[in-house]
Amino acid sequence: MKRVAAIDCGTNSVRLLIADVSGDGLTDVTRQMRIVRLGEGVDKTGRLSPAAIERTRVALVDYAADIARSGVGAARMVATSASRDAANAADFQAMVRQVLGFDPEVITGDEEARLSFTGAVRGLTAEPPYLVVDIGGGSTEFVVGTTGVDAAISVDIGCVRMTERHLHGDPPTPDQIAAAEADVTAAVDRALAAVDGRRARTLVGLAGSVTTVTALALDLPEYDPARIHRARISAADVAKVTADLLGKTAEQRLATPVMHPGRADVIGAGALILRTIVDRSGADSVIASESDILDGIAYSLA
Repeated sequence: MKRVAAIDCGTNSVRLLIADVSGDGLTDVTRQMRIVRLGEGVDKTGRLSPAAIERTRVALVDYAADIARSGVGAARMVATSASRDAANAADFQAMVRQVLGFDPEVITGDEEARLSFTGAVRGLTAEPPYLVVDIGGGSTEFVVGTTGVDAAISVDIGCVRMTERHLHGDPPTPDQIAAAEADVTAAVDRALAAVDGRRARTLVGLAGSVTTVTALALDLPEYDPARIHRARISAADVAKVTADLLGKTAEQRLATPVMHPGRADVIGAGALILRTIVDRSGADSVIASESDILDGIAYSLA
């Protein structure tokens, strides 16, 4: 058994998993998440803002302390969409090096997809092949495979990017929603064609937009990862929750007990992306997974 630390830094959040890895899988020591909105404004400016880098630094300082206390034998941090897109990514990398003592890996969309698939399908008993979709803040990864990855693509639709690009109203207007739908549908169709996604027998959804939609569909009294993990919700449930979220203000969404405060303003776009994937893939349901790229990073260190 080996104790490892995995950090996933995306457009919206930075997450830490410290776990013991063995032949039987992962045993969590701690799993944490902070909303830092690293990619705020990147779609428009092409740069990471100093404020966003500082928010991320504060979270990483705490994570570094947890790693030091936990007797970790190996650690890896991957940085995804926002860091790939930013002209000043070197500033971010220098900050990480100073805080953690090692460099973040700014991985390609294909590597992001491979790690997400590994984390999501290990131990899954649903019928393959799987279409795994990881809806992030800046990008969404589409991966098709059975035991390994057959095809993967990353497209630039994410809950933060689509909110900043289209959904400016609170709540968004019908015209804004229509513009977002057109943008998302074009990207989803392109991705499904690239990976032959419609041949999949099971759709698996990852990340906070999917798990939050699932929690709302299940009408949970609070966010409960154990009840959300591997829960299956119908296409009709996804459509209903999406319509409800897009019709509410951020304040109204925040009143829902399962809603993370850092997700309330972007969850409408995330749900819209999920609904479009369900519709365009022809899936009648989606399985939510709390195991994702973070778990894939941990397995890569075993």
